Amino acid sequence: MSRFVSVFLPHLAIERLKRERAASCAAPLADDRPLALIGHAERGLTLSAVNAACLRQGLFPGLGLADARAICPHLLTFPAAPRKDAEALLDLARWASCRYSPNLNADGDDGLWLEITGVPHLFGGEKALLADMAARLTRAGLTARFALAGTLGGAHALARHARNSLSIVPEGEIGTALAALPIEALRLEPEIVVLLKRLGLKRIGQLYDLPRASLERRFHAKDTAEAVLYRLDQALGRSQEPRVPLLPSPDFVARLPFPEPLITHDGVLSALDHLASALCAKLARAERGCRRFALWIARADGSSTVIEAGLSAPSREPKHLLRLLQDKLEELDMGFGVDLMSLAALVTETLPFAQTTLTQGNGKAAAEPLIDHLVNRLGARAVRRLFPRASHIPELAQSLKSAFAGPSFWLEQPEKPPRPPLLFARPEPLTVLAEIPEGPPARFTWRHVTRRVVKVEGPERIAPEWWRALRTPSPSKGEGGDGQRLSPGGGPVARSVTQSDPLPNPSPCWGRESSRPRDYYRVEDEDGHRYWVFREGLYQEAAGGTPIWYLHGVFG
Repeated sequence: MSRFVSVFLPHLAIERLKRERAASCAAPLADDRPLALIGHAERGLTLSAVNAACLRQGLFPGLGLADARAICPHLLTFPAAPRKDAEALLDLARWASCRYSPNLNADGDDGLWLEITGVPHLFGGEKALLADMAARLTRAGLTARFALAGTLGGAHALARHARNSLSIVPEGEIGTALAALPIEALRLEPEIVVLLKRLGLKRIGQLYDLPRASLERRFHAKDTAEAVLYRLDQALGRSQEPRVPLLPSPDFVARLPFPEPLITHDGVLSALDHLASALCAKLARAERGCRRFALWIARADGSSTVIEAGLSAPSREPKHLLRLLQDKLEELDMGFGVDLMSLAALVTETLPFAQTTLTQGNGKAAAEPLIDHLVNRLGARAVRRLFPRASHIPELAQSLKSAFAGPSFWLEQPEKPPRPPLLFARPEPLTVLAEIPEGPPARFTWRHVTRRVVKVEGPERIAPEWWRALRTPSPSKGEGGDGQRLSPGGGPVARSVTQSDPLPNPSPCWGRESSRPRDYYRVEDEDGHRYWVFREGLYQEAAGGTPIWYLHGVFG
């Protein structure tokens, strides 16, 4: 006899959002605060998912947002993401297929079903199998209810409507287990449920003793009666329910056994070249790219070793994969020879084909061979790359992240005056002599050396980002400073640099940016060196003090 497990995930969307925020290091969401996801419906914005705190407040999925706000003014909301929820459920199903059942599928948008016939003895029984699954889902931060029965419809009903969160129905007792459940558990359309309740049929057990002909006469439409009997027969096992198992995820693995053990590194490299080509061919057919892969090497003496490597962007270029493993293979202990080699893509991403030239296409998303080579040689923490930030303040317009954080897409920027290739992490103060107050510098002193300006381009005005000041209080005494205004680099303002002044601290310090505009100039001294300097503030300002000059970068 077949045995089925139904897994009900009542808060999947909310818990998916929490896991997503935790992965991005965002502030955690309090469990005791009402939280809901908002979706679009025909009658406007409605609650598509709610947490337990919302249920205690009387909120429920399907309630209009305006009504929910009236009931619970402090309701916290986020936009619903049905596609992300579906992907999370699919990932969960594929995980379950690797451990509990070869036949499974999603059950609606909030559950799974698994056929476990012949599997429970591997875990020590049906109860132990469900306990293992429950423990693993709990550690993953997911709330789940379980039911195990001889019919898929019965397991579905018990998982969602039984009193206990874990139900196991012995063979032949499904009718007794379902009798007390509400009529909604039969997976009927809402209008049919309403009609049954009007007829006084509120429990599944009330349908057992009714003659089928009598039940059909109670409904005006024959289709309605057939739908009720069809679902009842499925739940009781009187009729088979069509099941379409989820196809297993593709196996991106290439294996190569050897009739005689390989005893040279050249032979291993040649075999790896063959494996890389075979693996990349599988990835190309599925339009996938590899982000992390592993090479498993089995020796003739029974020992084995695993070599892993990662990529900063998805790729399916055999030469690129081979190059990342060559250095590590040079230190490989061959032992008594290599009997078997296997190359597997552990993490893959979608990588469609792209036309790069007139005559041929290339499926690579970006050319990242140098980054991958450096990361696999020096480590992920030692290699970083620049990512754009939404700011037109030069020192805030980019950030450093791990090279494996994904490709950094720099959108095409509007044409701007040239920027220096070397931008200081912290602007350094200058002493400037100008011919007129609002004019460019004629002479400036930087790091105790005075330079005479012979050529000037500018100014380029960059206004302050006023919205940042709304989120950041102005510095005052008692806030870790002495009440002085902060410079663009985050330290106290230095109005001039003299021989007795120490050199400015060049270390990066992203402090509070000034609320005054900047006028940038590209200047060239008499030795041909070019600098990027700016004046912070204007002389005609009523407040803010005297404008201050800084050096922000050099052109070489």
